[in-house]
This record gives sequence, structure tokens and C-alpha cells, in this order.
Amino acid sequence: MRLPFILVVSCFAAWGMAGNLTDPLVAVFGSVFSMNAFQSSLVQFAYYGAYFALALPAAWINARLGYKGGVLIGLVLAASGGALFYPASQVMQYSAFIVALLTLAGGLSILETSANPYVMAMGPSRSATRRLNFAQAFNPVGSNLGVLLAAVFILPYVNEATADERAALTQTELEAMRSSELQAVMGPYLGLAALYLTIAVAIAMAKVPPRTAMLADQGTGGVWQSRSRLVRLLRNRRYSFGVVAQFFNIAAQTCIWTFIIHYVMENLGASESTAGYWLQATLLVFLVFRFVMVALMGRFDPRKLMTLMCVLGVGLSLVAVVSGNIVGAVAVVLLSACISLLFPTIYGIALQGLGDDTKYGAAGLIMAIVGGALVPPLHGWVIDISTAQLSFLVVTGCFLVITGYGVYVLRAPSGDTPEAELREDA
Repeated sequence: MRLPFILVVSCFAAWGMAGNLTDPLVAVFGSVFSMNAFQSSLVQFAYYGAYFALALPAAWINARLGYKGGVLIGLVLAASGGALFYPASQVMQYSAFIVALLTLAGGLSILETSANPYVMAMGPSRSATRRLNFAQAFNPVGSNLGVLLAAVFILPYVNEATADERAALTQTELEAMRSSELQAVMGPYLGLAALYLTIAVAIAMAKVPPRTAMLADQGTGGVWQSRSRLVRLLRNRRYSFGVVAQFFNIAAQTCIWTFIIHYVMENLGASESTAGYWLQATLLVFLVFRFVMVALMGRFDPRKLMTLMCVLGVGLSLVAVVSGNIVGAVAVVLLSACISLLFPTIYGIALQGLGDDTKYGAAGLIMAIVGGALVPPLHGWVIDISTAQLSFLVVTGCFLVITGYGVYVLRAPSGDTPEAELREDA
């Protein structure tokens, strides 16, 4: 099982690369196609919207083809999305890139939904959580590589001409400039397509026990078919509030990583290339604090850590709003420390005590990723009507909601799950 495990773990880094390679495209497409922040933020709407739309179909695929089948289908579809960047760069239409992103993200949604339980099935159940935490640690590694790819291969090749300067060009000159810029965008995604196909072939050839390859939840295909189950989940405040908190967690994460480029360019006068390194810095903070928080959870109640870091997130986002200088930029970078523990912690707390409904509750928490699709356009709209500095009030609001969840779970009855078990699940 060692080789199949290594190959599946590589998928965690692979989808991290795509996610954070996409973040800078909001600013890039805004420049290339002379769009405002709201219009260009549709990149994130397409990316995370596809995650939401494909969550239940992915569960259906796993129920019928097993986790290995789901992983392979996700990789091939994601590779197809990466390959679509080539024709998109030729037609030079924003809508073509959105279609490519939808296809890429749809494949990654299936891949992520399948890879998590696949890793857990690759060994004894008593160590399943440990295996999954180990695999998830490679996701921010891929995220940092994705931003590095954007900083090296995309952002330096985006012309710094303003919208007015672009408007003054002839149609031939403008098309030549766009063609050069979009060729740079295309390259890394074609590389990702090749990587995904290579991993898919390797996983397809790797031999695993039939039970592990096909292990699937046969009830997942009808996640919401049972009305009574849905009612039970909605009435469980720990769970339903947890889905809301996860929605705003992904929203905050996406806004921070997407609009730090706008913040740095506006307030520090940095170029897009330089701003890309600020994004790299915040992702490195996320990577380091992911391990720091895992270590602290061995000694402290994760609910208290979550609440404390969200309060700190409120403070740092307000510093970004009021300062508008190097201090504010550093505060935005440090926000990644606050979100580093949120996804697994909310996930573990919200599923606590669900019993037979756990697998269905997990599907709802995955669908909460749609927060990354719906809130960034709002953040972009605030930038359009005000400033990038003031727009981080959107992030403040997200942290306030998650803080409310932290306070709720601290005051609510903890159920029959011991605190030590809650730490392990988180």
C-alpha cells in the first residue's frame, strides 16, 4: 500500500497548486481584459462554484466506482480543464478561460471528494485520521508551489499598461499584447494537465487490494433522499452553524489570498509581480502555522484555539482597514495564520456526535466551499466602489461569524464525545 498511498497523497499537493495558481488570475484578467474587480472575481466564482456543483455527483461516482475510480475520473477531468487553456489562449476570450476553469475545478472537486476517504481506507481504521492529517499537510505545499509558478511564469509577463493606455492602442497592438500575456497564463496550466495525467496513469497501474480500491459508501449516491435525515441535520445547531462557519471560512481564505495582490498594489505601489511574492509570503505563513496548530491541538482545546485565532483575525483585518501601509500589508499576510486551523477544526467539531448521519453531514460541509464563489465578488465590488483597504471589512465580517461559532460550541453542551477525541478529529 505504500506506493498507492504516496501517489494519492501527491494529489493533495496537485490540487493545492491549481487552487493558488488561480488566485492571481483575478488581477491578471482584470488587467488583460480591462475589467473591474467584480468582473474579474468571477474567476473565483467559477472555480468554487464548480466545487459546489460537483460535490454530490462525486459522491455518486464514489458509490458506484469506488474511491480509486473517483480519483481517476477527477484527475482526467482536471487535466482536460488544464488543456482547455490552450484554445482559450488562442481565442483570447474571457468566457473561454471561465469554461476551462469550470472544467478544471469540476475535476478537482471529484478528486478531492474521492481522495480524502481513499486515504482513510488505505490502512487500519484506528489510524485513518492520522493518515488524512498527514496527507492534508501537503496541500499548502502545493499551494506555495502554485503561487511560485504564478509569480515566476505569469505575473512578470503581464503588461503594466493601464486601462486608458490599453484603450489608446490600435486593435492590432492590443491583440498582440493580450496574446503575449495569455500565452504566459496558458503555460503553467498545460504543465498541470500533464502532471494530472501522469498521476492518473500511475494510480491506474498501481495495485491495491480490491476492497480498498472499491470501498465506497453505497448510501452516498442519495445524500439528500432521506427527508428525516436532512431535518435532523438542520436541527442540529452544532452542525448547521458549522456549515455556515465553514462557508465563511472558505470565503475569508479566498478573499485574503485573492485580494492581497490588490491591497499591496494599491497601498504600497507594488507591481503585480512583486505583489505575487506577498501572496507567496502569506501562503508560507499558512503552511508553517498549519503544523504549529496541529502541535498545539495536542495540548489545548481546539474550540478555544479556533475562537482565539478568529478574534485575532478580526483584529488583524481591522488593522489592514485602518492602516493602508506596510503595517496593513503585514497584517493581511498574518491573516493566513488565523485561518490555518479553521477547515479541519470546524469539520471535526461540526460532525461531532452525528452518528449514522456523519457521512451525509460531511457532504454538506464540502458543499460549504461555495463560500469561496459567492463572497469574493462582493469583496471585488467593495474595491470597485471604495478601496482595497476598506474592502477587508468583508474579511472582518467573515471572522466575526466564525468567532460566533467558536463561542457557541464553547458554551453549548459538548455531547458524548470526549475532549481528547475532539482534538484528534480536528
